[in-house]
Amino acid sequence: MIVAAIVRTYEEDEIRVHKIPLVMMGSLVVVSLALTASVTLGFFDREAVPSEVRAAAGTTVVATRSVQFVDEPDGTVRVEDGTSGDRIASFGPGTGGFVRSTARSLVHKRRIRGIGAETPFELIEWDDGALTLRDTTTGGTVELASFGKDNRKVFADMLGKGIRR
Repeated sequence: MIVAAIVRTYEEDEIRVHKIPLVMMGSLVVVSLALTASVTLGFFDREAVPSEVRAAAGTTVVATRSVQFVDEPDGTVRVEDGTSGDRIASFGPGTGGFVRSTARSLVHKRRIRGIGAETPFELIEWDDGALTLRDTTTGGTVELASFGKDNRKVFADMLGKGIRR
């Protein structure tokens, strides 16, 4: 009698899942795997690599500048010309979030590989209007136009002061 009551309670508390959401989730997994396999097998093109697209289109460099990012003890990030050491820009605590995160992501790649800050980064403007921040030591790049006009402008302003052509 006690066993029958426990079984009845268990059956009443059982969580039931409708079949339609399960079928939909399973279909989503199958479609995701099919799309991934179709790209791997060459039925669809892979994502465009900016350097390859530029090479195919004959895009050329309009301007370039070597830049260094320096973290100061008070939390300010100072941007310097990599050749002359002149200050280009400075971002105090709470400002320049895009510059901070972009520089730190590239510096992090260097740190993982045990590379120091001796080699400056390259800020490049292309004839199609794109801007790239490139680390020649790791091969890492950030396509700055991908993050919106305002963020691109911050780096374009750095390029505009003392550009090398």
